[in-house]
Amino acid sequence: MGDTQFLTSPHGRRLAYHLTEGDGPGVVFLGGFKSDMEGTKAVHLQDWARRTGRAFLRFDYSGHGQSSEAFTDGCIGDWAADARAMIAALTDGPQILVGSSMGGWISLLTARAMPERVAGLVTIAAAPDFTEDSMWAGFSDAQKAELAQNGQVALPSEYDEPYIITAKLIEEGRQNLVLRDPLRLPFPVRFLQGTADADVDMSVALRLLEHATGDDMHLTLVKGADHRFSDAACLALIEAAVEDVLSAAAVS
Repeated sequence: MGDTQFLTSPHGRRLAYHLTEGDGPGVVFLGGFKSDMEGTKAVHLQDWARRTGRAFLRFDYSGHGQSSEAFTDGCIGDWAADARAMIAALTDGPQILVGSSMGGWISLLTARAMPERVAGLVTIAAAPDFTEDSMWAGFSDAQKAELAQNGQVALPSEYDEPYIITAKLIEEGRQNLVLRDPLRLPFPVRFLQGTADADVDMSVALRLLEHATGDDMHLTLVKGADHRFSDAACLALIEAAVEDVLSAAAVS
């Protein structure tokens, strides 16, 4: 896969990445909460990019994977700033953003902040506003009290050790919500969502489709697919969605 490279962001964070040279528009993979760039979907898309001669970037947000900082020091705004820094420094021209889970939220923030650098969007189980609508809304009174008293609360996770959720993550997340204000996506968009996703309910994808505005926006529901969305059929669907967006972007 080649050696990991590092970029120091304008905020002083040392961010790990892999960059594949190729034709544009390039594709940028934006990973999920506590995920890293070595995940199945990111590596699969890199293989696809090499096979097709497409430029491709995958990276670790600060506090994730091989990048600097502690996970518990970060928040949505930090990770969105990391994404903008990587795109600005390492890519040329408009890009196709592929956002998985939290990366779907980050991709929407990126499109809002630097629309001239976005040619299209693919999301996989996108989780916009999850700190407010899933975490905070789902906390018990005891968990909210613990968060207020200790500045953090531990949530169980089926993937690894418990998630440590900080008050900073919740409070700062409220400054980056995308489903409360108009959300214009003036480029080809493909939302992918599994119906058996236990982490991001199918209703989130329907809400996002209803809320966002754009002239070329499709939602694909995959019966039985879970949040990982990484079996052979799902990976093929991600490829097809990216290729569809590339084709649509080329004629728009």
